[in-house]
This record gives sequence, C-alpha cells and structure tokens, in this order.
Amino acid sequence: PMLCKPTMFTPLLPILFSLLDATILGDKAPGLALTPPMGWMSWERFRCETDCVNHPNECISEDLYKTMAQHLKEDGYLDAGYNQISIDDCWEASTRDANGKLTANATRFPSGMAALADHIHSLGLGFGIYSDEGTKTCGGYPGSKGYEEIDAETFAQWGVDYLKLDGCYNDKDGYVQGYPAMGKALAKSGRNITYSCSWPAYLGDNETAKDFGAMVEAGCNLWRNWDDIDNSWSSVVSIMDHWGDYGPTLQKASGPGHWNDMDMILVGDDHYGKMLSIDEAKSQFAIWSICASPLIMSNDLRTVPDEYREILLNKDVIAVNQDPLGKQGLRLTKKGDHEVWYRELSPLASNVSRVAVALLNKLGNSTATLFVTPTDVGAPAGKSVEAMDLFSHVPLGVLPDNFLEANVPAHGVVMVELAWQN
Repeated sequence: PMLCKPTMFTPLLPILFSLLDATILGDKAPGLALTPPMGWMSWERFRCETDCVNHPNECISEDLYKTMAQHLKEDGYLDAGYNQISIDDCWEASTRDANGKLTANATRFPSGMAALADHIHSLGLGFGIYSDEGTKTCGGYPGSKGYEEIDAETFAQWGVDYLKLDGCYNDKDGYVQGYPAMGKALAKSGRNITYSCSWPAYLGDNETAKDFGAMVEAGCNLWRNWDDIDNSWSSVVSIMDHWGDYGPTLQKASGPGHWNDMDMILVGDDHYGKMLSIDEAKSQFAIWSICASPLIMSNDLRTVPDEYREILLNKDVIAVNQDPLGKQGLRLTKKGDHEVWYRELSPLASNVSRVAVALLNKLGNSTATLFVTPTDVGAPAGKSVEAMDLFSHVPLGVLPDNFLEANVPAHGVVMVELAWQN
C-alpha cells in the first residue's frame, strides 16, 4: 500500500473549537430543520421524464411518488430518519389555471396534489414540492416569480411540508426580492413548510461573496450552494473539493435551521446504467455527514442493492449527520489525493468530548495508509482517546500513542468517532 507520511496532516489552521461557535447568524434558530433534512427526491435519478407511455415506471407521475413512498416506509428508510418524499421539476401543467393557481399535469397526476399529499402523509412521511423563483422552472413550466403569495397559499392548502425553490429564468436582483417574498408568503400560509432556496447556487463559485445572513433572514432553512450533482465519482469529488476549499465560510453559514446543501445522495443510484462503487458510496455518505449536509437520496428504491442500502441505513454515520450540536465539519488538510475531514459532535456527557473523523483516499488505483493525531482535531495533549469505526461498528479501543492509522481503499474512506474525557 501507498504510505502517506503523518506530516501531510499538518492542519491549515489552529484547531480552536471555541471558534466553531462563532457564526455570521447570531442566535437565530428557526423551529424547522433543526437537523439536516433527510428524505428522497426524484431529480438526479428520474429527471424530467414525462413520457409515461414509453417509460411508465420512470416518468414523473403520482404513481412514481406513491411507489417510492411505500418503499421508504417498508424498506427501513423511514425508521432510519428518511421522512420525506420530494417532487422535483416537471410535475406542473403547462399553464396556470383561470385563477392564476399552479395545477398538476392532469394526465400524470390525475388525483391531484392534495390527494397525493394525503397519501404520503398516511404513510408517516412529509411531502415536498418544487417551484422556481423565476418566470419559468428550469424545465420550462410556470414559475413563482410574482406569484409567491398565491403559490404559498396553494402549497399550504395541498399539505406541502417542504418547498425547493429553484432559480432559473431570473437574475441576481430578482433573487434579492423574490426569495424573501416567498419566505414571507410561506410564513403567512398557516403551515410549517421547510424552505429550500437555490439562491446561492446562482451566485457563482465564490462562497465568501454570498450573503448567507440575508438568506436566513429570507426564511431559508437550507440552500443549494453550488453545482448540481451528477451520477459520477468525478461530480462527487468536485463537490467535496468545493466544500473543502470554502469550509470556514460555509461553516459559519451553517447550523440548526439553516444548512448548506451539497445536493443529492447517489448511494444506490443506477442512473445512466452505472453506479458508484461501494467505496465511493461510503465516501460520499461520510463527507456529506461530516459537512452536515441534508441526506436526500435520489435513486430507484425498487432496485437499490442490499450492500448500498446498508450504507444508507447506517445508524452511526446518520447520527453524525444529525448530531444536535449542528456544527458543520471541515477539511483539515490541503486539497489533495489524501485528505482528513473532521466534525465536532455533541458531548456524550458533560465530561466526554467527541469528534467524527474521515480519512479519505481520492486516488482510484491503490490503497493508502493514512494518519491523523487526535490533537489535530481538538483532543487535548496527553488525553487517552478511544475510537469507534462507524462503518464496521467495531470499537477500536484506546488509540496507541494517540495516533490513528488506517488503510483506506481506493476512492474510499475510513470514518471513526473519537472520544475522550475532559
């Protein structure tokens, strides 16, 4: 195996956990999305397929969402925390009705959205929907620009629990007006609707130039920051790199009620007739959890192989993602083929501190032996540190010489929880 010397893990910044408490957002903590949302969304796997004649099992229709909701409940996902089914683009009729209201495509959603929401609620799941803060959705259907209040009222009447509001067919000036307008309309609607804003994803690459405080003030509970994910390892790595590069800025913007969204989970996704490897799937799941990103799957739940389902249902990694402290993790090392990521977790007790650590091997041709010392991720010098492997669920005991070493497979990750008494 390739040996990576411990010196590669010199931290970029001093690890001062007290700094993690400082955010640009003050003490504001809305009552919605106090942990990153979890669920299922159609977009990456099923896109905008509207031909139900030739693709009856994959078209955007009420049957698709009912089927996925049933699998979410019956296959253990709901019990693990995936508690929402979300529609994405291409559900609408081509025009608004005579009263200016959005309506569903009558052929593909013959029962209507209120009935679909009732069905999904009957399974113990939340119901998510999609619109766009523009004149049209990205797929060319009617957008919500100028219709924020009537659309929010409509969504509330239907029983919507979550709204993803995209940003096609608008501009930066329009977002400044439109996203807060929808936030106000949702607040007035009489229903608690978690608000996912795509606002920052349309403002370029530089996260330091984005006014996340304004997004929180607009009512956004989470936001898509950057590029759409695609069903490929290269897409996953590009998003990891972006979050690593802008980690300190993104960390300040994130917390209970306002999360950075790295985009959908690809674990078990067979779009384009391909799938991430098991190790790649573990890597995505681990880094998304370290970064406190929503865990919103996009896959065909009818065909997810058991070994991928096991990743998705991993209670220990999910617990990191859902940790109530709500502190987004960081990439400790410089961007490279081998990286260390970490996230401070809530204490087990008043005198036991914890941190989750991911050792990531982005190379595709060899196993790498990676190292980290607990003092680099917040443990005081001289403390006895215990480790637990979060994918194998095996206790590793006290770290010898306070030194964590692991053989990490190609495109893979080793994820552990470290704990010590204060």
